[in-house]
Amino acid sequence: MISKEVFSAVWNLVSREEHIKKFTLGAAAIVCVLLLSGIHGVAQDEQALHEVYQAQAMGQNTQVGQTFNVTVHIDEYSTLEERQILVDAFNTGGSKGLYNALDKMSARGHIAITGTLGYDIKYARKLPADEGFKLIVVTNRPISFREAWNSGRSLDYNLSYLEITLNKETGKGTGTLIPAALFKIDKKSGEVTIEAFRNPFTLTNIEDRTKR
Repeated sequence: MISKEVFSAVWNLVSREEHIKKFTLGAAAIVCVLLLSGIHGVAQDEQALHEVYQAQAMGQNTQVGQTFNVTVHIDEYSTLEERQILVDAFNTGGSKGLYNALDKMSARGHIAITGTLGYDIKYARKLPADEGFKLIVVTNRPISFREAWNSGRSLDYNLSYLEITLNKETGKGTGTLIPAALFKIDKKSGEVTIEAFRNPFTLTNIEDRTKR
């Protein structure tokens, strides 16, 4: 069960000022992560032994000054079969189809925002990157009763997207968090795009806190 604190925290992230922003996601982002690629992840077959990543999220543009901590727990990585299920769901039903497919999947981990108990991660992949790896999380976000009652545009942005790129040698990395996201196919370019209900949060001070 998702706590009132989680609903409140997520609602605060998406409800203050309606600001729709679209991003074209190239080979370094979601295109090679979920919808178009068959790339094998890093040690996906071995599964995760409870990996933990921590970061500080910093607001941009209209959210400047808003910061909070994010902790990502990965208990198990998603399979290629699950990726294909999501590909088919997206091709058939777009972002809504993706949401419905994710909703039926078992949790692969947990994401927590400062002051909340957090919510489940339904899809997680680890992909090879220069001198390290890229961690991708896509999940359906909790919708509060208040948000559902208001029945605003934010309901269409019912997915959350997180990306972390970490250098194994330096232990440093970069990342992005989009608490409320909508995935689309651009009719002109045919590329997969993501729309953020508000501006994305930049992830800084990323740490791999996995016990080994």
